[in-house]
Amino acid sequence: MSPRSSASLRSRASTALPPWLAHALRAQRGPVPWSAVTRGALAAGPLLLVAVHVGRTSLGVVAAIAAMLAGINDRPGSRRASVRRLGAPALVGAGGLLVGTYAGGHLGAVALTLVLTGLGLVAGGMSAVGPVASGAGTQLLVAAAIGAGMPVPEPGRLLALAFLAGAGWLLALRLVLPTPGAMTGDFRFDGERDAVAGVYDAVAELLDAVGAEHATDRRAALTAALDHAQDALAGPRLRRYASSAAERRLHAQYAAALPLAEAATALAWNGEPVAERASAGPRRLAAAVRENTHTGPLPAPSRSAPALRALDDALLHAADAFDQGDGGDLHTRRRGARDLLRTAFGPGGREYGLRVGLSFGASAAVAQALHHSHWYGQHTHWYWLPATAVFLVKPDLGPLVSRVLCRAAGTVFGALLFAGFAAVLPRPEGLVALVALCGALIPVSTRHFAAQTAVATVLVLSLVMVGGEPQASVSRITETLLACAIVLIVGHLPMPGERGGQVRARLATAADAAHAYLTHVLDGSDDGSDDGSDGGFDDRAARWTLRREAYRTLAEARTAIALAAHELPALARHTEGADEVAALLERLVDTTTACAVHLDDTGRLTPRHRERLAELLAELAARTQRVGLPLPPPVLPMAV
Repeated sequence: MSPRSSASLRSRASTALPPWLAHALRAQRGPVPWSAVTRGALAAGPLLLVAVHVGRTSLGVVAAIAAMLAGINDRPGSRRASVRRLGAPALVGAGGLLVGTYAGGHLGAVALTLVLTGLGLVAGGMSAVGPVASGAGTQLLVAAAIGAGMPVPEPGRLLALAFLAGAGWLLALRLVLPTPGAMTGDFRFDGERDAVAGVYDAVAELLDAVGAEHATDRRAALTAALDHAQDALAGPRLRRYASSAAERRLHAQYAAALPLAEAATALAWNGEPVAERASAGPRRLAAAVRENTHTGPLPAPSRSAPALRALDDALLHAADAFDQGDGGDLHTRRRGARDLLRTAFGPGGREYGLRVGLSFGASAAVAQALHHSHWYGQHTHWYWLPATAVFLVKPDLGPLVSRVLCRAAGTVFGALLFAGFAAVLPRPEGLVALVALCGALIPVSTRHFAAQTAVATVLVLSLVMVGGEPQASVSRITETLLACAIVLIVGHLPMPGERGGQVRARLATAADAAHAYLTHVLDGSDDGSDDGSDGGFDDRAARWTLRREAYRTLAEARTAIALAAHELPALARHTEGADEVAALLERLVDTTTACAVHLDDTGRLTPRHRERLAELLAELAARTQRVGLPLPPPVLPMAV
């Protein structure tokens, strides 16, 4: 059988499976992140080894758990972005450990359950804000469960410091160790360089796909590349602006990619294929970013159409920006405290918070009931059940039934695997080596939730055995299955308000951003002409910021919709039609971008632009009402 035939059979088999099962069997692909593997090997294992040798094993266990949780968040990106991605959840997790330790030591079972349920409500609503907030919510609850359910002699404040030390050690490794093969120029910015170069590569690929069926997918890939680069460059800093010449140069290179992306999107909307030389310039720019060199001469595309003229102008601007490297605006819209609170306590945050609070509280109550009834025997660590429920109730880890299947399978496999290791490995040296091995496997295992669960199960069981608990693989399997049942029940319970609140909230945000972008383009402060004045530059900068916000919120909505579509039919039906609205919004934003480029060149819209906008707005108004989003579209100004 030929490779093409076997691939076709696999494709037909996957489409024959129900969506919830197909998602559970799907795994991410890509090269092995050797730098993250190295950091994982140097994190939890060495920390535990040092703690065992100095006689503070329990503190080493807590530090190793923190390093493991930070390793799960250790994803590709820049060092600057990793400070927020790893540091913020660690700080919140240390606070959760402190609260859990004192609550577990001073409160009765009922009061402790109420406290943990309240933490679940807060963490659930907070998780709706974004990926970093979601990671912080996860660590808050997991650390609180561990603090309340793991009896250790040290006080809570010392445990919190150990937690911070464990996560801080991995973060220090992330900041200090260079990425293999990325020693060009200043290695501190290798993640930023890769991200910005990826934007230019995505522009070139979109230009190659103009007029083809997969042009829409290439445009989505360009959005993802821009989002990744924006996040890589916009991490926390001590100063407001980039202070080094290398960083200012990267900012300028990113800003120069925005008009290129705009012109490429307009060409894709137009649908007429362009010459191959059109993509040669962006590819040379990508190579210049990666190699930290000058661009050299760039091949100019034909200037026979407004979008091609915009592409040529953008290439000239990029060449100038690469030579000067004076910095540039990242065109991000800052979200204030009011916006964050509105998201956390909005429909999506409330629905999510209720489910997290109920799942976490119910699992904690069941765990304590089993603990006080001596079902655990000599195993006094009852935190496994609520900690498992936290990971199961997180929608950013996949659809509910997929998470449950993967968690159950991963725990069973990991527990049985650990039982075999525990029977032959010397203690504690062999278990410490097993912790180091699992720490190295964490970055690879994150490609599939079942694999991540299996590795984490072996790691945590090794830690608790080093801490003095006897082998408990069977009880961990039972507790995991109980957590799966609890989360499945809570996940299908009726809740106040309309189901699918998270999807509707994301979709409403995307619709607002798309309408704001369209309104700015049609009712801008000037006619879009590039006269070199400050007003024209400010108008374009505002437009690029709105465009970035529109595409970013659409990508977030698309992710939420895709997860909801892979739920069981009882849950998936509540978000039916949302994907059609998202597709309409994407076409509206693409059309708005094409209008912006054409207005820059001619000052007026063509009948094709106006007719397409009118059709999209009319269809969007009808479909948003069907899915419960009655958003009035802006009125097209007849003077344009």
